[in-house]
Amino acid sequence: MTRVSRTSFDAIVAGAGPAGSTTAYRLARGGASVLLVDRARFPRDKPCGGAVTGRALRLLPFSIDPVVESVPDRFELRLRGERRGGQQLDSPFVWITQRRLLDAFLVEQAVAAGVRFEDGTRVGGVEETADGPVVELAGRSVRCRALIVAEGANGTTSRALGLAAPRLRNVALEGNASYERVPAQLDRRGFTIEIGTVSGGYAWVVPKRDHVNFGVGGWEREGPFLRDHLRRLCESFGTSLDDLSDLRGHRLPMGGLHTGRLARGRVLAVGDAAGLVDPFSGDGMYEAFLSGSLAAQATLDLLAARVRDLDAYDAAVRGHLAAGFDVSWLAKLALDRFPGLAYAVIRSGVGRRLAERALRGDEPSAAAERLARTGTALFRRLASDATLARAA
Repeated sequence: MTRVSRTSFDAIVAGAGPAGSTTAYRLARGGASVLLVDRARFPRDKPCGGAVTGRALRLLPFSIDPVVESVPDRFELRLRGERRGGQQLDSPFVWITQRRLLDAFLVEQAVAAGVRFEDGTRVGGVEETADGPVVELAGRSVRCRALIVAEGANGTTSRALGLAAPRLRNVALEGNASYERVPAQLDRRGFTIEIGTVSGGYAWVVPKRDHVNFGVGGWEREGPFLRDHLRRLCESFGTSLDDLSDLRGHRLPMGGLHTGRLARGRVLAVGDAAGLVDPFSGDGMYEAFLSGSLAAQATLDLLAARVRDLDAYDAAVRGHLAAGFDVSWLAKLALDRFPGLAYAVIRSGVGRRLAERALRGDEPSAAAERLARTGTALFRRLASDATLARAA
């Protein structure tokens, strides 16, 4: 890969995951000069179930159909391994891909929009000056008017710059089994979620084009027990932990809205780097695309001298996500303490329809909005940051 010779850009985006690439794409389409960098060589894979919800897709300015491997039409919810059969979906609400394919595709869209891309390039440090950040990249200094940090859950730049540093994390463990290693009767057009076994989370089984993804995730304290949880899940589907390849663990950063600023001066954080992962589902794709869109708008305002800094981004993200995250924390705690009740609610016709509508991105009904307001108020009475910290 040829290094970019330019020494200044309107914006540098550090991290080429879904949040970073879509931010870079929108900035370039808005007329900005953009350098997108990532420490990994592309294409590269990331631990992820690979499910993109309808509400996430609605935020994209282009289709991801070229990298979609399946669109499930059945869904099975299990409680502690008990199987009651899958339910036919009224309409699709999740599209299955692989991060290796999706992330490379999103980078391609950004490059086609005019973004300069460097993979295998790590951010060495950032010096903040009156004219904007100066970023150390592979032994050279590159100046920019705005820096967007999108390094994901394990990046260190956002913390070094005093941006949101989530103290609440879930952990997950997943692996892939080829179809030769799973029973022939496994439903390739469906996916399975199991609750009640992993504290603070759930287990999942997601069929893809040439393999099945098995995974478990929950509170950080569940880390030492994840292999046992995953082993039991595999066995319940007629395979074994030894049949899995690409076995990987990862962290899911949560609570970014509660633990710091998302923007300061001419730098901001998006996606996982900002701790923007839904507490209940563990999904961060919608939050990545949303924060990327809001980050691009705030940055374009800065570049056009409509504002002096990126601080408005922080308020915009909170305005879009805070209430929903409060409800998700409540649902997470309720699922942890009352899994049987949560199972009954989700399996009920009303609960299933509400979940499907939310994941598809449909406009909420008046009843759903009332439920969200009630849940938010209850959450604020019953739970505090200290409560969540004890739960984690």
